[in-house]
Amino acid sequence: MGFELGRFEGDVDEELICPICSCVLEDPLQAPQCEHAFCAVCIREWLTRQPTCPVDRSAITPNQLKPVPRILRNLLSRLTIRCDNMPFGCPATIKLDSLQAHLQDCEFNPKKPVQCENGCGLIVPKDELKEHNCVKELRNMMSQMQTRFTDMQTESMELKIQLTEQKREIQMLKELLRSMRVSTPRIREIQTTLENEDVIRWVSGLQPARVTRWGGMISTPDAVLQAVIKRALIESGSPSHVVSELMENAHERRWPQGLSTLETRQLNRRQYENYLTKRIPGKQAVVVMSCENQHMPEDLIIEPGLVMIFAHGVE
Repeated sequence: MGFELGRFEGDVDEELICPICSCVLEDPLQAPQCEHAFCAVCIREWLTRQPTCPVDRSAITPNQLKPVPRILRNLLSRLTIRCDNMPFGCPATIKLDSLQAHLQDCEFNPKKPVQCENGCGLIVPKDELKEHNCVKELRNMMSQMQTRFTDMQTESMELKIQLTEQKREIQMLKELLRSMRVSTPRIREIQTTLENEDVIRWVSGLQPARVTRWGGMISTPDAVLQAVIKRALIESGSPSHVVSELMENAHERRWPQGLSTLETRQLNRRQYENYLTKRIPGKQAVVVMSCENQHMPEDLIIEPGLVMIFAHGVE
């Protein structure tokens, strides 16, 4: 639909009137051959009923419609129109091409968004401000947020269940590969590659650690302390096939020759700073994985890696 004629000052040229709605053209389009101009909404609706020009009945389709010439657009833009909000008290008359900009800032627009100054600070349409109830609106917001939170919790729980199921299936596949690797060399090779990739992925996700007091190393941890560290390893996502090996390597009896005794540890102490260590989450302990420490001497590293537990000094 176009702009009502009564809103314009002065006479409006007939060329600027839509033949369908008899109003001033709004977002005009023209027919391809006869070049008759119509409001975009009017002509598109007309063509849904019959594919002909409303003026001379020549055949046209929606895809054939095209923008009107610049001269016609210029004539429209120079027309002076009264504001849409005139019934609400706006006295403004503006050029047609400035109408939309004016409407966005018009103080008489009943739907203009304004901020409630009674305490809630919500943005509401101007004409709804008198009936606006801060407590009611805030309760509605809280209810919506609670609903969204509940939905997110449900979705999170479903995702956790799916993840657990996927992990179980992956573990079953790994067990199957392990059972096959004994008799099939190729399967053995694939299984080894997959396990190595799991280790690298896990280690990459751990936070780098900085040991400030190597003298606080516990070389002979008791069973209780080892159980605590083992649980932390499992919770960090450590691949199951390396957890037991790493915990075996948490005691000096399994450490490489350069760390096996107090004397050798003191001799090699200057090289400790060259270790790339990763922290076991929440514990005063680190893992020193062989895959990340190929630069270290052979007598200071062991496969698949070491667990070093400290009394203090891990950052």
